[in-house]
Amino acid sequence: MKIVVTGTRGIPDIQGGVETHCENLYPRLVAMGHDVTVLRRSCYVTDANRISEYKGVKLVDVYAPRKKSLEAIVHTALAVVKARMMNPDLLHIHAVGPSLMVPFARILGMKVVMTNHGPDYDRQKWGKMAKTMLRTGERWGTRWSNKVIVISSVIAGILKDNYRREDVDLIYNGVDKPVKSSKVDFLEKMGVTPHRYILALGRFVKEKGFHDLIQAYSRMNHDDIKLVIAGDADHPDPYSTELKRMAADAGVILTGFIKGEELNQVLSNAALFVLPSYHEGLPIALLEAMSYDLDVLVSDIPANRLPELDSSDFFNTGDVDSLKKALERKIAAIRSREYDLASYNWDNIARQTVDVYKSVLAH
Repeated sequence: MKIVVTGTRGIPDIQGGVETHCENLYPRLVAMGHDVTVLRRSCYVTDANRISEYKGVKLVDVYAPRKKSLEAIVHTALAVVKARMMNPDLLHIHAVGPSLMVPFARILGMKVVMTNHGPDYDRQKWGKMAKTMLRTGERWGTRWSNKVIVISSVIAGILKDNYRREDVDLIYNGVDKPVKSSKVDFLEKMGVTPHRYILALGRFVKEKGFHDLIQAYSRMNHDDIKLVIAGDADHPDPYSTELKRMAADAGVILTGFIKGEELNQVLSNAALFVLPSYHEGLPIALLEAMSYDLDVLVSDIPANRLPELDSSDFFNTGDVDSLKKALERKIAAIRSREYDLASYNWDNIARQTVDVYKSVLAH
């Protein structure tokens, strides 16, 4: 099959859950014998990732303005036209915002698969107009896609309740079992001691709840334990600027966006992983932490309530006092854990995705 992909910022080594999803999924489809092209947003292409192929996946860069309110929709419109010129067997569009272009792609004669990674209109960073557009993208994508993939049962329930679409395919996000790093040079550079730090990971946007985490950490008696937050903002704004100021005042260590060996070291040696989000689809960062056998503490939103976790792993979303108490409880009894991650196997996810494609092309 010839597959063209849009909706993602791009791969490889570009920050974001959809990006991590695509970076893991599509090389596996190539290994299965399929022709895959990812259309990347030009504003995320740098000298470090200016390549035409990644693990067999073809990379084509399409213009996108560096403005969060226009980036996705402008790029996806251009990407759909580009895809039509490439004459694929099908177009795969990721996320509800870019799915505004599903009807356009269908009008141009393409078969379309949409993956709904979660209700992005719940994110605090969007204004009223943007939220309306995102909801419209979810509605149009759900209505007009030949097939809809969802990454969690929570999302499946939203589409059933709101749009009466019940023929969705549930295919989880995935995670690989890592080879843990034995090195600590990056930790030494950051000034942290192995197994004596709390780790959070993600983009610096309000819905990730890092401001709650920093406040809770500031209220703890934490002389012997650090807080490390790995990530950064895609688009610097007043929130990310204020978050960095809060972090500096509280003695929090910010690594910036990291991948590869640096991220491996940080995950291999953490005492506890924390995800204080207000909104998620199925968080890959949480799955990654679990793959490293880390104890975890997460907000009690539905998307975080994985069956592999237990009641002691949750705190009340947005409640700084609840988070502080849970942090103190977890840190008082640091432990390594093993989770059954069989449901999140990338090879199985790749096969399930191909089965969806085949079902589209069979009709």
